[in-house]
Amino acid sequence: MLSPILALLGLLLLGVTLLPRLPVTWWWIRAAEFPRLQLAALALAILLAAWWSEPPWSWITRTATLATLVIQLAYILPWTRFWPVQVQGAEPGHERRCLTLLIANVLTPNRNAEGLVALIQRHDPDMVLTLESDAWWQARLDEALDADWPHAVKIPLDNLYGMHLYSRLPLVDPRIEWRIQDDIPSIETGVTLPCGEEIRLHAVHPRPPAPGESEESLWRDAELLLIGKQIHENPVPTLVAGDLNDVAWSRTTRLFCRVSGMLDPRRGRGMFSTFHAHYPLLRWPLDHIFTSEHFTLKALRRLPGFGSDHFPILATLCHRPSRADEHDTPEADRDEHHEARATIREGKQREQET
Repeated sequence: MLSPILALLGLLLLGVTLLPRLPVTWWWIRAAEFPRLQLAALALAILLAAWWSEPPWSWITRTATLATLVIQLAYILPWTRFWPVQVQGAEPGHERRCLTLLIANVLTPNRNAEGLVALIQRHDPDMVLTLESDAWWQARLDEALDADWPHAVKIPLDNLYGMHLYSRLPLVDPRIEWRIQDDIPSIETGVTLPCGEEIRLHAVHPRPPAPGESEESLWRDAELLLIGKQIHENPVPTLVAGDLNDVAWSRTTRLFCRVSGMLDPRRGRGMFSTFHAHYPLLRWPLDHIFTSEHFTLKALRRLPGFGSDHFPILATLCHRPSRADEHDTPEADRDEHHEARATIREGKQREQET
């Protein structure tokens, strides 16, 4: 009886693995892109159990689970130490060309502001980006940060999409954008580094494809690709940071990187999974920082939790345009640019279904 059950489970895992290859935006299909590590672990466990199965079920189980493992590993291996790094490491010195950014999705109902403030004061970043921060969070963050991080963009919202940016570095022409949906903000600003040079920063938090949020990933995809298209058209030194509500290896995020030419500091270094902070077996990388080829990486860390369902992430990047040619910058082909434009157009035209 066990042999056919294992074969059925192996085929089910293979089916879930192949689902995201369908060119659709339904949330339950796009969600299958998230737990690739977990699906690979399940496939390995079933494959090992199949050694005690009887033919022909054993052959079905082994074929399905091996195929699942190969496909899943092809996606997740670039986010392990077995892969070459995509963003080159920074050399010593050049501190005035570097900035440290802390990103924290606070989880609106979480009221442990003291825990986050303690992390900020301990690591002393140049910039702090909070997501899901409402007026209550703004009051606590203002009290703690306004003196040492005087430059700020504040968007307190009660819809889980509030956003606050605090900086000790001067901000140049900061703007609040409502790119695809009129209740989902993003921030675009210039940042003046201590050396006097200016870079661009996009702070984003698109709506996730999930029950109660959005039945499709269309609007999340459109927002990311719209930013990617803008970066492609204006290729200046740029960072994109925030909770993308998408994993690093998803079809959309990889397309965003090719369209924009942005690089992922995680590649070749690890997953640095930031969600879910309370469930170790259900974690994946949702909070990101992407860089243009003009930067090198000095440090990347996942910080301890403070009550949110996300861990904060801390990155130190150095503006080193003279080393840009050391990077293998991704590029989109004509069809991929066409796909991005079509997604952006549809995302702007269609009303969201929740």
